[in-house]
Amino acid sequence: MTAQSARSARPAGPVADTRHGRVRGTEGPHGTAVFRGIPYAAPPFGPLRFAAPRPPAPWDGVREAVAFGPTAPKGGYAPPFDALLPDPVIPGEDCLNLNVWTPALDGRAPVMVWLHGGAFLNGSGAVPSYDGTAFARDGVVCVSVNYRLGTDGYLALDGAPDNRGVLDQIAALAWVRDNIAAFGGDPDRVTVFGESAGAMSIAFLLAAPAARGLFHRAILQSGAHGLTVRPGTARRIAAHFAAGLGIEPTAEAFAAVPLDRLGPAQTALRAEAGARPDPALWGEAARTMIPFAPVADDPAALQAATDPGVPLLVGSTTEEYRLFTVPTGAIGLVGADRLRQAAAGYGLDPDAALKVYAAGRPDATPGDLLSAILTDWFFRIPALRLAEAARQAHVYEFGWSSSAYDGRLGACHGSEIPFVFDTLGDGVGGLLGPVPAPQALADGMHAAWVAFATTGDPGWPAYTPRQRAVQHFGAPDPAAPRLLQDPRAAERELWDGVR
Repeated sequence: MTAQSARSARPAGPVADTRHGRVRGTEGPHGTAVFRGIPYAAPPFGPLRFAAPRPPAPWDGVREAVAFGPTAPKGGYAPPFDALLPDPVIPGEDCLNLNVWTPALDGRAPVMVWLHGGAFLNGSGAVPSYDGTAFARDGVVCVSVNYRLGTDGYLALDGAPDNRGVLDQIAALAWVRDNIAAFGGDPDRVTVFGESAGAMSIAFLLAAPAARGLFHRAILQSGAHGLTVRPGTARRIAAHFAAGLGIEPTAEAFAAVPLDRLGPAQTALRAEAGARPDPALWGEAARTMIPFAPVADDPAALQAATDPGVPLLVGSTTEEYRLFTVPTGAIGLVGADRLRQAAAGYGLDPDAALKVYAAGRPDATPGDLLSAILTDWFFRIPALRLAEAARQAHVYEFGWSSSAYDGRLGACHGSEIPFVFDTLGDGVGGLLGPVPAPQALADGMHAAWVAFATTGDPGWPAYTPRQRAVQHFGAPDPAAPRLLQDPRAAERELWDGVR
């Protein structure tokens, strides 16, 4: 081999120095660079299974960071959600890894750290619609994080710390603080953003002393406070899950269960929580139907402890809960009696509540009304409560309707994500439907998120209890968001003192 051919055979690509070793990424479009699969903590297996995250072992030479790293163990989405929500599975134990998209290694750009959703059971940074290229193109360093899920991340077990998935997120944010300058990012301008379980995680992090100072702004998409479980509930769920597997509810016993058995069992446990929501067994998870969730002694105290110094961008989609009722056909199975029972079960006066919700939806079926009520209980009202309590918060609503399921899916849970990332053409699955999604809407939402991460101002007034300003994206004109004042006020007021 000649000297020239030896030089050309060497790996090419940008190289960055981390505290644990050097990494080589790849060049991206628009002069950007991307580094994938960088470990921020040691593999959580063997003696580290169910332990708090530990630093990764340092390495010599240059580590290739050109492909997504292993994903955390998970059970996967059950049909029909597996077709709607792409969720790659990458085998391997080194699953506590992250990905970095950067405009330039020698810059000082704002940083956005993405925490994915998936009901604390699924998801990873390798989901195609989470590609951070557009953020890097527009001058932001984007980081996506894998964290432990399900049993490994959230099941309350004797012999293990609680909230291991949250501890992973804190470790990843500490890695960003210590290393992101080498990738052209400013460690003093970090915005953490996430959707669904990722946003619920951020609500938890806003109150966590160990997370103070690790981020400076926060964006919560379709998730806030109110979906934690108390310690007693968490232990009861763990005991029930263990009994179904024929083991004791200890870290040692769960570590002996093969992953190919544990993953599907987790998915089945969540399905059981939804199908048989007995409060005697599931406690507060009987309402949330999420058996794997952060553990908190007092959810109200958690919200009260939220760091008031962190500016927020919070919001939801207009028809969140239709993701869970339309694809399954459940929306057509709800009768008047079930609707009244559900309204009462979530704390409303059925007569008053159904009159108000029906007034704004004159052609709604009982299933439509139930979806609207649950959209508010799970997502819209917790977001507004967080905004009301914050020193500075901007509120949005995403209202563009998907064409999936003949348009019945609507502006459902998760449908805003490819607009935020400007990844409409990148394998978003069946969630958006067959009709091409409007690029103008992605341009506007993505620009607002970039502006908030850069300046703290997404482009519309802050939300206050006196001026309830909500930026509405998507309808009637995707290219022209509208500033609304207290949309659906009568429905919001139903939840005063309830949620």
